[in-house]
Amino acid sequence: MKRHITWLIFWGVAFGMIEAAVVIYLRQIYYPNGFAFPIIMADFDVAVVELIRELATLVLMWSLAALLYKKIINRIAVFMFVFGVWDIFYYVFLKLFLGWPAGLATWDILFLLPYPWVGPVWAPVLVSIALIYASIRILKAYFDERIITLQRRDWLQILAAGVVIIISFLIPGKHVIDQTIPQHYPWYILVAGLIWGLAVFHNRLNRQVDNVTEKGV
Repeated sequence: MKRHITWLIFWGVAFGMIEAAVVIYLRQIYYPNGFAFPIIMADFDVAVVELIRELATLVLMWSLAALLYKKIINRIAVFMFVFGVWDIFYYVFLKLFLGWPAGLATWDILFLLPYPWVGPVWAPVLVSIALIYASIRILKAYFDERIITLQRRDWLQILAAGVVIIISFLIPGKHVIDQTIPQHYPWYILVAGLIWGLAVFHNRLNRQVDNVTEKGV
C-alpha cells in the first residue's frame, strides 16, 4: 500500500505544480500587482478556456482512478486522494513562487463550475485533508482484503453532506459576479457538512468492522 500511496502523492504533487503554473501565468496577465478582490473579470475566450480546463482536470483525475480500480468505491477513493493532494500542493507552490496566499484566512476563487466557489484558503485545505483521510481508510481496507460496502442511504447522506459543503463556497461566490470584496465565510455550514459526512462514513466503517469480528468468531 505504501508504494501505491507514494505514487499517488507524486501524481497529486506534480499536478498541483501544473495547476499553480497556469494560475501564475494568469495572474501575471490580470493581476501584475498581486491577486486581490474585487475580481477582475477575464476576457470571454479566456474564461471559456478556464472552464474547460477545470472540467478537464476532473476528467484526468477520474481517468487515473478508473485505470487503477474496477470497484466504484476504490475509484472514488483514488479521486479523493489525488484531489486532496493536488489542492494542498497547489497552494504550496503558489506560496513558494508568488508568496501568496499571505495566510490561511486569505480569500480565493476555488472553482468556477457551475458558479464561482469562493472561500478562505483554510476551507478547501480542510476539505482536502478530510478527503485524503477518508480515501486512505478506504484503500487500507482494500489492501487488508476487507470490503467496504456503502448502502444507498449512506451514499445519499454523504452526497448531501458534500452539497452542504459546496453551498458554503457558493454563498460568497456572488462576490465574483458582483465584483465586490467578501467579508464573511459561512464556516458553520462547512463544518456541519464535514461532520455529517465523516460521521456517516465512520458509522459504516465501524459497523463493518463489527460484522467482520462477529464472522471471525
